Amino acid sequence: MQNSFPWSARKSASVTETRKTRKNRRSTRLRRTRRGTVLAGAIIAVGALVGNGLVLQPALAAQSESIAATAALAASTGSHAEQLDSYDGVLRAHAEKSATATLTIAKSAMTAAKGKSDATALTASVASLAYFPKLYPEQIFELVDNTKAETATLTAATAVVDRTAAQKSAAEAAAKAAAEAAAAQAAAAKAAEAVPAAPAASTSRPSAPTNPSGAQAIARDLMASKYGWGADQFGCLVPLWDRESGWDVNAYNSSSGATGIPQALPGSKMATAGSDWQTSAATQITWGLGYIADRYGTPCAAWDHSESVGWY
Repeated sequence: MQNSFPWSARKSASVTETRKTRKNRRSTRLRRTRRGTVLAGAIIAVGALVGNGLVLQPALAAQSESIAATAALAASTGSHAEQLDSYDGVLRAHAEKSATATLTIAKSAMTAAKGKSDATALTASVASLAYFPKLYPEQIFELVDNTKAETATLTAATAVVDRTAAQKSAAEAAAKAAAEAAAAQAAAAKAAEAVPAAPAASTSRPSAPTNPSGAQAIARDLMASKYGWGADQFGCLVPLWDRESGWDVNAYNSSSGATGIPQALPGSKMATAGSDWQTSAATQITWGLGYIADRYGTPCAAWDHSESVGWY
């Protein structure tokens, strides 16, 4: 009986069938090789991480199972090896880019936390993610998520420390400023205590002599030329030194040692006005007017003080 297909047709069908069979066998070998590589890579990554003191076997084992399941699912769909290779390339590139960016941010957070917060957990996560070239994309993405979470936790803890330090610094600065202000106020109060309080001004002050002579005339001229004081101030000076020494160049208080017209105590102080302080009325008056100006401001203020307490 003659065959329904010519010999050439049967031969062509056989060749086509053989090619399909060979192609399916190659795809099967590729899938098996990929699964073997996946498992081998997982074992290598686990060994490297354990060598660094990180116990990650359970997590990586679970990931390896997930990867194997994904590979099996891909095999069941009949995807071509070329399509799988292209997909894996895109997925790995994305995973490695994400790992690199995450590591950069995490290391910055660790630097900022140095000496402030405990970065142990983030350090371990960074150490694991640093092996991303040896890991599968699924493993990389999981470690990226964990590292991001630890980074956020450490950053928040560091922010609290920084805020507390800033508040403490501000409080210390405020306390220092308050202490300095109090010290300045105390110094001002002490300085004020050193200056005799000005007594209430007399309702009536003595008048200046009409025609002063001798030492009084010298005093009047010095007051006007050096201090700009007029007759009212001279009227206070005359009775002040009348009470102290009677305008006597040689006046001497044996009980206190006060000397001369202004009754300097001791008399040697007047040497700053001239070496002839013991005999010169002009030298004694010059020193006495300077003393009044420095301590009381004016002769009338010195007179008021003397009227109040009995001395100036």
